[in-house]
Amino acid sequence: MRIKLTSVFVDDQDKALDFYTKVLGFVPSHDIPAGQYRWITVRSQEGGDAEVALEPNANPAAKAYQEALFEQGIPITAFEVDDVRAEHDRLRQRGVQFTTPPTETGPVTLAVFADTCGNLIQVYQPPADQAG
Repeated sequence: MRIKLTSVFVDDQDKALDFYTKVLGFVPSHDIPAGQYRWITVRSQEGGDAEVALEPNANPAAKAYQEALFEQGIPITAFEVDDVRAEHDRLRQRGVQFTTPPTETGPVTLAVFADTCGNLIQVYQPPADQAG
């Protein structure tokens, strides 16, 4: 069993695609019409085959879940980076608003930002002996 696809609910698919590609630096993978919405996925430009689907939060349950996590300050997902402080600086220069600056929590350093589409996203740097 492998993790190939995970979803992030978003309040606006066009805005999400712009943010996840132009700001975060992910690469568009799929953008297929699906009724009134689209099947949009992005992937890391650094390789790997895992994708993130930018799912519309049109379902009331999805919207309630997304809003509850945001209100409680809980990230919807996490992305691994080589250097949290450098990524924090890079994203801040692109206008990203962080709710948690780079913070050491035991052996892991993490930061949390808002994705402009209704979510908090965590970036983390694993311990040096577990990186990659």
